[in-house]
Amino acid sequence: MKSIFFLFFFLCTIAMHAQNMTNAKMDKIIRSEASGVEGETGVWQIMYGGRLLLAVTDSSANRMRIFTPVLETKDLEPGQKEKMLEANFHSALDAKYSLYQGFVMSVYTHPLKELSEAQLKDALKQVFVLAETFGTAYQSTDMIYGSGQESEGPKINQSPQEKKN
Repeated sequence: MKSIFFLFFFLCTIAMHAQNMTNAKMDKIIRSEASGVEGETGVWQIMYGGRLLLAVTDSSANRMRIFTPVLETKDLEPGQKEKMLEANFHSALDAKYSLYQGFVMSVYTHPLKELSEAQLKDALKQVFVLAETFGTAYQSTDMIYGSGQESEGPKINQSPQEKKN
C-alpha cells in the first residue's frame, strides 16, 4: 500500500513541475501564436489579430498579465460601465474589463507557474475578443454564464420567500 501511495505522490509531483510556465516558455508560445512580437522576455508587445496586446510577467510574484486598451474612459457612453460590470459576471469569462490610467482595458491575469500552454493561447484570444466586442456583445468567448437578463427567481441576497414588488 505504501508503494502505491509513494508512486502516486511521485507521479503527481512530476506532473505539477512539468507544467511550470516560465518566461522562456511563454516567449516561445507567444511568438508561435502572434505576429510582430517585440520587447524582451517578461515584457512583450504583441500584434494579435491586428490589435496590440501587452504581456508582462513578474516571476518573483508568480503573476502574469495580458492586456489591451479598448478606449479612453472619457469616451464611455452612459450605461457602458454598468454593461462592463455585468459582462465581467456573465460573458467575460477569464478576461475582464477594467479601468487603468484613463483607459478601459481588456485584461487577463493568472499565476505564472500554474499557467498552461492552452491557457496562455486562450488568454490571448479572450483578451482580443473581449476588446473587440466592447459596445456590442461584451464577451470574451461564445460561452455565457446566465443570460444577463432579469430572472423570475430570487436575486442574490434575497430570500426565496421575499416577494418582488
